[in-house]
Amino acid sequence: MRPVDAGPTAPVVPADRIRPVFDHLEALTDERGLFEHARLATPRVEHGYCVDDVARALVVTSQEPHPGPVVQRLHEGYLAFVLSALSPDGACHNRMDPQGRWADDAGLGDWWGRALWSLGVAAASSPTAGRRARALAGFRIAAQRRSPDHRASAFAALGAAELLRVRPAEPAARALLEHLAHTLGRQPAAPGWVWPEPRLTYANATLAEALLVAGAVLPDDDVLARGLELLTFLMRTEVQDGRLSVTPVAGRGPGEVGGGFDQQPIEIAAIAQACATAHRVTGDPAWLTGVELAQRWFLGDNDAATVMYDPATGAGYDGLEPAGRNENQGAESTLALLATAQLARQAAELR
Repeated sequence: MRPVDAGPTAPVVPADRIRPVFDHLEALTDERGLFEHARLATPRVEHGYCVDDVARALVVTSQEPHPGPVVQRLHEGYLAFVLSALSPDGACHNRMDPQGRWADDAGLGDWWGRALWSLGVAAASSPTAGRRARALAGFRIAAQRRSPDHRASAFAALGAAELLRVRPAEPAARALLEHLAHTLGRQPAAPGWVWPEPRLTYANATLAEALLVAGAVLPDDDVLARGLELLTFLMRTEVQDGRLSVTPVAGRGPGEVGGGFDQQPIEIAAIAQACATAHRVTGDPAWLTGVELAQRWFLGDNDAATVMYDPATGAGYDGLEPAGRNENQGAESTLALLATAQLARQAAELR
């Protein structure tokens, strides 16, 4: 079994570090796409595929700096899947059945935003010019549309910012960031509760990160400051006793304190990414602490003192529960682990 798909000279990683290992992601993937669910480590083929997860996988495989042949192959398949989900008008399907048929109408939900995120990252960072060109064409198709949902718009903004990093004059990407800055960045904070919604729910850190990248790229100092305010509030709320205790599935509102369950690995990955972005746009090394806390959560420094990944296969477990963990190893949790491992590796190189 390959320890890491990173070429023949993969570095030795300390025991207190997680690293991206792609064996389980490969096991969840067939010639069509990435299976959404698993029973323990076995893919649940009957549940089919979804763009939500394939887009996450396209981001992860695009951002692997030295992809070996397995990651290269996975990346090509994920890009083809996301592109196939797009309608000519820019809407996006999400769910595909095991026979390869789309099981929903094309829409503008979170999956549309994640598709744009992944295509922006792939257009900026794919390993071949051909894939970058295909991703860019897909991004431009989906970027015709706007979603009324803040999270969908935030995911799209992350892809737009990545694309503008290599194509600073790309009008479709800039328009998406301007839309987010206008709709989310101008919402005032309520007294005693700075979050723009009455409760924390899911992908909270992504809202803050999207404002950070929009404020940095446009540039707009007010939007950047709002993003930093939201991320600071989130970290003060979700770091307890020196460890991450993220908003559980049921959400968290004003006055609600203490640990909660189930905690989802995808929330950990979102915090790691937002903190890494805050470090990049501000230059403040204190933000790298958020990446370290995310890494430590997977290593077992969490509310149930439970290791949340399999270091041999790179699988992530599906949720942190009061007595331990959900032993299933689905795509979302595995990708959260891989994304956090990539960010932790980058942070270690910066320190």
